[in-house]
Amino acid sequence: MTQNPNLAALSAAGVSVWLDDLSRERLESGNLQELVDTRSVVGVTTNPSIFQAALSKGDAYDAQIAELAERGADVDATIRTVTTDDVRNACDVFAKTYEASGGVDGRVSIEVDPRLARDADKTIAQAIELWKIVDRPNLLIKIPAMEEGLPAITAVIAEGISVNVTLIFSVERHEAVMDAYLAGLEKAKEAGHDLSKIHSVASFFVSRVDSEIDKRLEAIGSDEALALRGKAGVANSRLAYAAYQKVFESGQRFGVLKGDGARVQRVLWASTGVKNEDYSDTLYVTELVAPDTVNTMPEKTLEAVADHGEIKGDTVSGTADEAQKVFDGLESVGIDLTDVFLVLENEGVEKFDKSWSELMEATKQQLDEKKS
Repeated sequence: MTQNPNLAALSAAGVSVWLDDLSRERLESGNLQELVDTRSVVGVTTNPSIFQAALSKGDAYDAQIAELAERGADVDATIRTVTTDDVRNACDVFAKTYEASGGVDGRVSIEVDPRLARDADKTIAQAIELWKIVDRPNLLIKIPAMEEGLPAITAVIAEGISVNVTLIFSVERHEAVMDAYLAGLEKAKEAGHDLSKIHSVASFFVSRVDSEIDKRLEAIGSDEALALRGKAGVANSRLAYAAYQKVFESGQRFGVLKGDGARVQRVLWASTGVKNEDYSDTLYVTELVAPDTVNTMPEKTLEAVADHGEIKGDTVSGTADEAQKVFDGLESVGIDLTDVFLVLENEGVEKFDKSWSELMEATKQQLDEKKS
């Protein structure tokens, strides 16, 4: 099989292509392996919404849930078993990629229960539990970047566990996440862990920023405001990459750790499916091409890039001043950016909470059916 040229070009430009989806059907049909072979896919991210959708479709999980029901498993145990089995199997699909990339790629993410997002101690405990259950070196534990979650990120990294920090919307929170990562590495070093084995990505959300800010710009309605629609998501991401460069390319603190084998915490572009049909369906891919980044795409976006994405090399480095002008413009027309990011963070956790509740409800229904 040959790789799609557009996605191969994206990969060659330094962007790791990850799929934002996982299901038992995708694993068993060989579709995931096919995407590895033809779409340059080198990793997978999951979240409660993805698992809820997977369990609600088809019958791929019926036999396992029937077996768990017979053993008397409750809802939480069933969800834990089913999701960790899928993630472990996906890790095995990517084992060769993991080895070939020196551990950088071939990564599969699983998220802690979003209901624990504001409880650092419980987040830490579940992160360690999931790490042990999946038992694969190419796993990433997803921890939301709530202010309350920052100590959990540090503590889990300090245990030598690789982490995907999710739900980052602002550059300020991204800076706090990078600080939490470095603090975790410093503690891991003290504990004698091999820093080269610890990996992390910072998942910076893109399209949701445009959705929220565009709504506010349209409410303002002036020509100056309307001219800024569709620009905030990319500008915000480009400022995040500049912050990444400052910490990991020229920062003294990381420089010390790098000498001990530490890895950079790559920026991962998340929420890259375009939600406004007026915008190019490859916008959040082609405009966010930069070395040492990850773009995790829903399959629809992946296929759009494969079909007509124009990859023109690095479109991020050196754009911070231009991006800052966009943000200055947003503030000048009256956009309260602090409020925007607070709303997005709260909505993000609420959406995952809702999906988790739906996942629990669907699982309970299936368990009840198997028991009756």
